[in-house]
Amino acid sequence: MAEKRLGIIMNGVTGRMGTNQHLVRSVLEINKEGGVVLKDGTRVVLDPILVGRNADKVSRLAKAHGVERWTTDLDAALADKKDELFFDAASTQLRAALVKKAITAGKHVYVEKPTADTLEDAQEIYHLAKKAGIKHGVVQDKLYLPGLLKLKMLRQAGFFGRILSCRIDFGYWVFEGDLQPIQRPSWNYRKAEGGGIVLDMMPHWRYVVDNVFGPMTGMFCMPVNHIQKRWDEQGNPYEADCDDAAYAILQLEGGAVAQINFDWNVRVRRDDLVTFKIDGTHGSAVAGLADCWTQERVNTPRPVWNPDTSVPTDYFKDWQKMPTVLPPQNAFKIEWEMFIRHLYDGAPFPHGLLEGAKGLQTVELAFKSWEEKRWVEVPKLEG
Repeated sequence: MAEKRLGIIMNGVTGRMGTNQHLVRSVLEINKEGGVVLKDGTRVVLDPILVGRNADKVSRLAKAHGVERWTTDLDAALADKKDELFFDAASTQLRAALVKKAITAGKHVYVEKPTADTLEDAQEIYHLAKKAGIKHGVVQDKLYLPGLLKLKMLRQAGFFGRILSCRIDFGYWVFEGDLQPIQRPSWNYRKAEGGGIVLDMMPHWRYVVDNVFGPMTGMFCMPVNHIQKRWDEQGNPYEADCDDAAYAILQLEGGAVAQINFDWNVRVRRDDLVTFKIDGTHGSAVAGLADCWTQERVNTPRPVWNPDTSVPTDYFKDWQKMPTVLPPQNAFKIEWEMFIRHLYDGAPFPHGLLEGAKGLQTVELAFKSWEEKRWVEVPKLEG
């Protein structure tokens, strides 16, 4: 069987997500399985070069996972004609400039989101990629989580009838750093370093809402800075000056209403760290990262409001858990394989840089709605 080599410049993969999800569980796992099989039977084998600013850190990462190539010189890596794809999972603030350099160097690009820190920059790199004629993609991993795939299948099957409302409930307690070590980087809570939960998470919610619930047409969002003092990786106190929670209401095409609570200051008492719920005239469903539970119209119990009784009602027992028909796969790996088939076979890949720009559009509209204390429309973002 014929093989093709795909040289990938992997920038910024020394962080937790870049290492675990993109390098180990996607790129290296694909190679373990023999590569990506194309229509004609050819296998695409991935040949990454790891790029980072800290030579010790990136070299240790390469050695730990048997990756032969690494460098601290991104310009030299971009100049190498044998590496065709640029991937970036580093700082959001630097991403747009790096993508521009990669496009100028003639590379295809596949990047994490947010694709920039402003809508203007996100649109600019989309137009540059389109003009250059290169293939481009944005990581939209949550669409390929087992739980969301089940929820999407229910919608495609007409399970819900007319959708009335949708809810996303996300978050967990991120330790401040004084009593227990932090489990998220301290830059997440510094505005000057690109921190804030709206910039971090709203691009996720945009693609989830558009693809699973329905296109959004209007919104109001309230970002909040709940905890103003935190401790960094060295145990030093600092001012946490950006939003660490947000509460949004959305109008969807067709009239449904969506609510999103996303919060780094909430203690979990739900099925998962994030849950996605759809209520419709014919049925309801709630999904976590892996599982999904349903309740049909004919199986809906008859709740009766009675504040005088202390007998608890088990509201969970009447929900039916959907079976897992196929073995679950890593969501990041699924999208990597899709993008590689898009590169070589021209297979459909709906998550281009324009979709990334929609995420930044939603971020800016969220802040605009709160600054002006009003409802804002979400205009269609055309290519």
